[in-house]
Formats: sequence, C-alpha cells, structure tokens
Amino acid sequence: MKVLRLIGVLVVLATAAVAFFILTDAPADAPTATPAGTATVEWVIDGDTVDLIVAGEQERVRLIGVDTPESVSRDTPIQCFGAEAAMALKGLLPVGSEVRIERDVEPRDRFGRLLLYIYRVEDNLFVNEWLVANGFADTLFFEPNISYRSSFTDLRNSARSAPLGLWASCDGPDQPVDPDR
Repeated sequence: MKVLRLIGVLVVLATAAVAFFILTDAPADAPTATPAGTATVEWVIDGDTVDLIVAGEQERVRLIGVDTPESVSRDTPIQCFGAEAAMALKGLLPVGSEVRIERDVEPRDRFGRLLLYIYRVEDNLFVNEWLVANGFADTLFFEPNISYRSSFTDLRNSARSAPLGLWASCDGPDQPVDPDR
C-alpha cells in the first residue's frame, strides 16, 4: 500500500514538473518571465531566499546570481553580515509587496526552489542586482543560469573596492560572526 502511494505521489510530481517545464520553456540565451509574470511576497527567509505566492501557489525562491552570508541555516553558523543582508531584503520586499519575476534557463535548484530574478513592481528595482551593488551579497552563479554574470561581477568588484556592506564589515563572505563586532 505504501509503495502504491509513493508511486502515485511520484507520478503527480513528475506530471507537475513536466507541465512546469512546458509552460516556462524559453531559449537558453535569454531569461523570460514565468507564466504569471508577477508574484506577491509572502515572507523573506534570509538575504537570498524568499517565499512568494506565484499563480496562487506558495513557492520558495532562491535569487539567482547572489549569495548572502547565512543568517538562518541549520548547518552553518550565522555569518558576518548575514543579519544585515536579511534585513536589507526584508526592507526591499515587505510582506504583501508585488514583484515581477524572471527566470533564466533552469527553473529550479536541487532543493526544488524556484530560481528567479526579482524586480519590485512599484519602481522596477532589480533586487538581485541591488543586493550585489550595495555589498549585501557576493555573486554566485551555476551554469547555465548566468545571464547577468558579467554585470553582477562588475558590481561586486565595485562594492568590494569601495568597500560597501559586507566588504567593509567582514574579511569577505562566508566569515563567522565576530563576537566583538
């Protein structure tokens, strides 16, 4: 009985995955909006992860191209500037705000999270880019989702040179919180 239930769940998941890929299929060289185009912020998890309501469904979203210091991971201690990065994203994306969403080539990561670029509807602020440009995030790209790699890398280098955000407060990304800070 458990095996049949598991097979049923796998069939439903596979069907949903196929439908998602068909509905969001795009050329590999250009990001495109998901079918809904917009979403509503439900909750900000940390500096690079947010829960959105997309087409009526809650989705955990990982922002493409950015890597903020950890602030809530079970497996990693809180890192230098993690709390600040999380607060910055919460300030940019208050609960209930509308965002325009754009994907790249692969729609999900290995954890099942949607991979998206996010823009605030109210002013078209490119959130992923803002986090990098202001020193709240380092860059992190996984092939083939690299549409903004060059511009994000330039922005990261400028933030590091300035130094802004984590580049001014820490010895770089992925550093544990300094108790004396």
